[in-house]
Amino acid sequence: MNNLRNKVQLIGNLGKEVEYKELENGNAIARVTIA
Repeated sequence: MNNLRNKVQLIGNLGKEVEYKELENGNAIARVTIA
């Protein structure tokens, strides 16, 4: 299996609290709103 990694840097103001969730397979998701 490929171990692909992406890195992203976003600059701005958060619109609301970050929603962070860990999935059953060990992956994680963070949802943000940026203004």
